[in-house]
Amino acid sequence: MNSTKIPALSENTNLRYANFIALYFAEGLHMGMLFVGIPAWLAMQGKTPTEIGAFAVACSLPWTFKFVAAPLMDRYAYLPMGRKRPWVIGAQLGLTASFVALAFVPEPLQNLDILNIAAFVASFCGALQDAATDGMAVDVLEDHQQARANGFMGGARMIGSSLALAIGSWILNVHGFTAAILAISAMIGLMTFVPILLREQPEEKILPWTAGNASIQNQTLQVTNWSIILKSLYSLFRLRDSMLVAALMFVSMGSYNYFETLLPLFAVKITGWTNTLYSQAFATADLIGGIAGLLIGGYLIERFGKKRMIGIYFFLIMVITSTLILSKTLWENSTFLYGFIITYRWLNAFAKIGVYAIAMQCCSKKVSASQFTFYMTLGSLGSMAGATLIGPMKENFSWDLTFFLFVVLLAFAWLIMYVINIQKLTTQITNFEEVEPADKMNSLLPNF
Repeated sequence: MNSTKIPALSENTNLRYANFIALYFAEGLHMGMLFVGIPAWLAMQGKTPTEIGAFAVACSLPWTFKFVAAPLMDRYAYLPMGRKRPWVIGAQLGLTASFVALAFVPEPLQNLDILNIAAFVASFCGALQDAATDGMAVDVLEDHQQARANGFMGGARMIGSSLALAIGSWILNVHGFTAAILAISAMIGLMTFVPILLREQPEEKILPWTAGNASIQNQTLQVTNWSIILKSLYSLFRLRDSMLVAALMFVSMGSYNYFETLLPLFAVKITGWTNTLYSQAFATADLIGGIAGLLIGGYLIERFGKKRMIGIYFFLIMVITSTLILSKTLWENSTFLYGFIITYRWLNAFAKIGVYAIAMQCCSKKVSASQFTFYMTLGSLGSMAGATLIGPMKENFSWDLTFFLFVVLLAFAWLIMYVINIQKLTTQITNFEEVEPADKMNSLLPNF
């Protein structure tokens, strides 16, 4: 087979979409198993909340390092194979290898410290893969393709997560820990062939020892000076609309995490669900939302506009949450709550597709990994802030007032979104990418 016959990502839109579907599917596989599947298994095996919490911390901690890793990806690149593709391939291979190592942790229930270390390494590789994939997406996707691509990416991740929960958990219970983790690692490994075979630009190498050269486009975009990278990020984030995009990420992700952390508590305490039933409902909702996002989520935002569709999704989420608040007589009805969770996760998936598309569009290709990761990091900080509101609200207010705060927070995110001038910001970013490094600061910094 002559690999040079395969078009590069820059040449074929469908291959771009396929590339990111595969990579986000792999991301969903590892996240579903690490963040939901294994913790649930540990709970079934009688491990204490403290022990399960330690495992959760081991999985979550590496994701806080993304903002350190992303500038390294912008600064260091093997351009003959592309700006981000070598990082993606390396992270995918590391993720596959780390899952194989995780599978062979001896007696994991009796060696939780070793299990936590192996999970930390696997999650670290997953965080690197996420940062590299996002940076590649900013680099190779056209602005008008980002909404649809985010629909494909978000949907693929949700499907991967649901598949990991369904298949991985079944194998875990029937054939044991090693077989389950090896099955997930095999699926992740298969996805690695996609970035290996698909180059960013047509003249690049498939592998280090094959023929090819760095593209002129990537050589032009590549920044090799730390001072320029830091000044570039500083100048970009001082722009009014960049700060508003950051605020949108913080408030929207914070509101989601606030509400989604409350939902299982509500389901167990008020509706009388078991944790297993809630997990099944959430997995089903994510599968439906993932498929819908994959098929039409990005298309709708692309067809009718980011702001309009996100506004509709925000509005509908506020409507169904208000309906939940006003329907106290139905709170103990499992069918009602099940339907609410399915509808909410569907709308939530579509809204996130739009918000991520805005963040991606508002990134410079020169510092793509760093800037997009910074937006995502602010979203994570927002999630932490949202979680801290749960205790004070639930201890001092009723369920309906506690839920109403979610409506208020989402309305605030809606307001922030509508005052963002996306066109103005993308024009400023285009100007930023065209000027010489020495002129960047003077040409972009607004007058305060």
